[in-house]
Amino acid sequence: MNLGLQGKTALVLGGGGGLGRAIATTLSAEGAKVAVADIDLAAAERAAQEIQSESAPSFAIAWDLADLSAIEKNVSAIENRLGPVDVLVNITGGPPPTPAFGQDPGLWSKNFQAMVLPVIAITDRVLPGMKSRHWGRIITSTSSGVVAPIPNLGISNALRLSLVGWSKTLSREVARDGITANIVVPGRIATDRIRFLDEAKAKREGRTVEAVSAESTGSIPLGRYGNPEEYADTVAFLASTRASYITGSIIRIDGGLIAGV
Repeated sequence: MNLGLQGKTALVLGGGGGLGRAIATTLSAEGAKVAVADIDLAAAERAAQEIQSESAPSFAIAWDLADLSAIEKNVSAIENRLGPVDVLVNITGGPPPTPAFGQDPGLWSKNFQAMVLPVIAITDRVLPGMKSRHWGRIITSTSSGVVAPIPNLGISNALRLSLVGWSKTLSREVARDGITANIVVPGRIATDRIRFLDEAKAKREGRTVEAVSAESTGSIPLGRYGNPEEYADTVAFLASTRASYITGSIIRIDGGLIAGV
């Protein structure tokens, strides 16, 4: 299937590792020019070098999402190197595991500044160009906690859910411009973030990481954690010309983990 991504420019936030790196790799394999953005420049450069090809150039850029003042400079650099952004993949880091109750307001504010505002502001920066070309894809990666809140991830559940409301509202505003906006929801995908959460739970409960991981996979109908490449394939389809009638949706890539309809 030709996804129609040849020559398109994609910006992947958090592209230096985990889900972002897998997405950047898959989009590049489909012929897209990919800007790999990450707070860890070395990780972004490694990813960009691995996916670089003559037909699908890539570009690594250091990006601290909490620094809103860097948006104009960074997007302009990408436009100069690769062209205007056609596909924006929003991925942010996650907050520390915490209950919803009793957290300092400063912690809520810090993570809102790092997880929510940058996604909105970067999207606002690239949308005018998408509108002028009558084509664009906004794909925002969240967490299964937006569908079924995850215990001890109170801040993540709340803040990521705000992006769901934003994306749905945005999708209706830009649909007539040929732009789609969708949310992708990972279940237990084998990344460093999931390893960190398993380790935190093991320490909190006085168990081994292996026991926690076994318990988690036992709750997944497919009986295993997902591969980042499986997640990336779904994102690539949503980014494609073939997905032009999918917008305002929440797409789960979870191996059947989420029990709700």
